Amino acid sequence: MMHGVGKLFSNLYQRVMGWSRHPRATRYLAALSFAESSFFPVPPDVMLAPMCLGSPHRAYWLAFVTTVSSVLGGLLGYFLGLWAMEMILPWLLESKYAQAYALAQQWFVDYGVWAVLLAGFSPIPYKVFTIAAGAASMAVFPFVIASILGRGGRFFLVAALMKWGGAPMEQWLNRWVDRLGWILVGLVVIGFLGYQISSSSP
Repeated sequence: MMHGVGKLFSNLYQRVMGWSRHPRATRYLAALSFAESSFFPVPPDVMLAPMCLGSPHRAYWLAFVTTVSSVLGGLLGYFLGLWAMEMILPWLLESKYAQAYALAQQWFVDYGVWAVLLAGFSPIPYKVFTIAAGAASMAVFPFVIASILGRGGRFFLVAALMKWGGAPMEQWLNRWVDRLGWILVGLVVIGFLGYQISSSSP
């Protein structure tokens, strides 16, 4: 059973890679970015990176499309969490995202809206945070702003790296993306703590 599930995700990944070479790739990228923010398991980076390599002059436009679509998909996840959490929760707790959801809840307790910005860079699936934000009844406007900053920062970084470094950078990114994500999360947490300390000082 687990082997079948693993093959399912492998097949999805290969299909997404195939989409990046399709004449309508930009539309597929937008659809993938939207879906990944609320329910689809494959992140848009796997399409965005090769598309930026293939068309470096369009890299930032592709990052913009990915960001806007991702934030709109995040709003779908937010409203699912806000209005349908009782229906989603049993599945969520039995899925592979259960631990990530618990961590997302803790980050909301610790960092508030900053958790959404952190989610934009972390390897933890963004969809978990969008649903958790809705379940926590976070205000929509701060959620959208944090999503734009977090997701936009990530996708424009990917586009810039591909535009600058080419194919070797894509190989490096595939190996180091998780560690890079956690480093960025650490920097944001340090910035948040510094802000909290400075704002509480007399």
